[in-house]
Amino acid sequence: MDNMLRRLLVSSLALALAGCASAPRGPVELNLVGLNDFHGNLEPSKYSYKDLNGKIQTVQAGGIEALSGTMRALRREDKDLLFVGAGDLVGASPALSSMWADEPSIEAMNLLGLNDSSLGNHEFDAGRKELLRQQNGGCDSPMRTEKACQLEPNFGGAKFHYLAANVTDSATGQLLVPGWRIEDVKGVKVGVIGAVLQGTPSVAVSWSVRGLSFGDEATAINQAVGQARAKGAQVFVVLIHEGGFAKESSPFQQDCAHLEGPIVDIVRKLDPAVRVVFSGHSHTGYLCKVDGRVVSQAASMGHLLTRVQMKVDSQSGKVEAIDAHNVLVKPGEYEADPKVSALLAKVKARSAALLAKPVSNIGVPVVSRKNSASGESPLGDLIGDAIVAAMREQGAQIGFMNPGGIRKDLEAGSDNVVSFGQAQAVLPFGNTLVVMDMSGAQLRALLEQQWDRPPASETSILQVSGALSYRWDESKPKGSRIVPGSVKVNGAPLDDAKTYRVVANNFLAEGGDEFPAFKQATNKVDTQMRDLDALIAYLKQHPGAGVPAASLAPSARIEKVKQ
Repeated sequence: MDNMLRRLLVSSLALALAGCASAPRGPVELNLVGLNDFHGNLEPSKYSYKDLNGKIQTVQAGGIEALSGTMRALRREDKDLLFVGAGDLVGASPALSSMWADEPSIEAMNLLGLNDSSLGNHEFDAGRKELLRQQNGGCDSPMRTEKACQLEPNFGGAKFHYLAANVTDSATGQLLVPGWRIEDVKGVKVGVIGAVLQGTPSVAVSWSVRGLSFGDEATAINQAVGQARAKGAQVFVVLIHEGGFAKESSPFQQDCAHLEGPIVDIVRKLDPAVRVVFSGHSHTGYLCKVDGRVVSQAASMGHLLTRVQMKVDSQSGKVEAIDAHNVLVKPGEYEADPKVSALLAKVKARSAALLAKPVSNIGVPVVSRKNSASGESPLGDLIGDAIVAAMREQGAQIGFMNPGGIRKDLEAGSDNVVSFGQAQAVLPFGNTLVVMDMSGAQLRALLEQQWDRPPASETSILQVSGALSYRWDESKPKGSRIVPGSVKVNGAPLDDAKTYRVVANNFLAEGGDEFPAFKQATNKVDTQMRDLDALIAYLKQHPGAGVPAASLAPSARIEKVKQ
C-alpha cells in the first residue's frame, strides 16, 4: 500500500471517528424554562404564595431585571435551554408598558431570549392586526395609532414565535399564526405546539376576534403533533393558554395530584407523546401530574419561572425522566443583563412625568381588591360608585364591574397620594362605559348568572354600586340563589316590571365573562368614556374616597347567608 493511499485511509478513518464522536449517544438532558401571563409587568410587584410548610409568604418578585438575572444564571448551567411562554405576555399591562403599545414588553422578551409562546386571550385585546404587528413589527396600528412606534421610531416586532394551533381565519380556514415549531436542542428535535383557550371570544371584546374561529384545544394540538412528527419531531411540548387550580398546593410542591379546571380534561385527551404541558390563564403556580404528564404553571407577572429538565434518549427520542421546579424570581438575587436594565431605565425616563402625575389623596395606603366571603371587595365598591357617578347625567342608577377587570389593588404613595400610574394599573384595559336599560327581571337573571356559568369557569361575583344590595344563599340550587325579596335598589324592592338604567364597561355590555343578560339590554349607548377616567374623576371629586372602602371591610352591598 503506497503512502498516499495509507494517508487517505487514515484521514477517512479519523473523519468517521470524529463524526461518531459528535453525534450524541445515550441520554441527553434538555432544559426548558416557562413563563406565562407576564402582562407587561416590567417592574417587580407584590406576590403572595403558600410555602411548602403551608405558610403564606408575601414578597416582591418579578420584573424584567430580575427575570434577566435568573435567566442568565440558568443559561450558565445550560446555554442550550429552551425558553417558552404560555400566552398573555402583553395586554392588561401597567402604564409603563401599555402607554407604549406594549412594545417595551415585546422588546424585553426579545432580550430575555424567549424562543416561542402560545397566544393568550390578551394578545387579541387590540385585534388581529395589532397582534400580527407585535409579531412582525411596523407602525401600522389602527387601534393604537397614538402609541405605536412612539418609544422608538422603528418597532421590529417579536424575535420569538407566537404559536396557536386552534385559531383560524373563518373566511380562509388558514391558521392565524403557525400552530407548531420544531426546535433543535442538543441534536434532539423538540416539537413545540401552541394553543389558546377555545373560550377566548367569551373573554374578549367581540370586534377584536371578529372573523376568527377558536377550535377545540386538544383536537388541534393532536393534529399538530402528527404534523410535527411527520417533519421529524421526537419530543413534544405543549404551550397552552388555559389553566386550572391546585388550591391546596404550594406552587413549589412537586407532583401535586389535585389539579382542577379545564386544563385537566384537555390534557387527558392529548396524544400520549405529549409529556410536558406549560399552562397559563389562571394566574396560579403549580407543578402537577395528570395521567403521568407534567402540567405546570408559573403564577403570573413574572413572579415565577417553571424549570423542566427532561432526560431524553438522543436516538429514539424516548423521554426517560422529567423533573419540574418552580423558581421564585427575586429582585437582586442575580446580576441583571445590562441591556435589560438599559431598556427599563429608558422606558421609565420617558414615562416618568405622566406616571408620576398625582391624581388624588385617597386617605389610606391601599384600597384592596380582595373579596370578602360574600364576593364583594372594597375596590370593587369604589369602582362601582365611580362609574355611576360618571354616568349620572346619562340616568345611570346601577353600576356593575367584573372582578377580572380589576387587575391590582389601588396603591398610594407617600402621604396616601395616588399617581396616574397607580390608578392605571387598576384598570389597564382602556374599556369604555356603556349605559343601557334593563328590566328588574333581567337584573334578577343577571345576578343568578353569577353561579350559572360554564363548568370551566369559577364563580364571578360582579362588583356593584351603592344603590344595589342583595343576599345570596350558597345552599340553594343554581338559578335560585338570590334570597327572595332581598334585592333592593336605593332601598326599594327590585320591581321585575320596572326599567332601570345600568352602566358597565363595554366588555360586560356585550355579555362578556358569560353574562348573557347584558346582551338583552336595550337603548345601549357607548359613551366612549374610559372606566379609568371615571375612576380618576371620582377620586379627584372625593378626596379620601378610599377611606370608607378601605376600612378592611366592604360596604355589605352583597351578603352571603351564613349556614
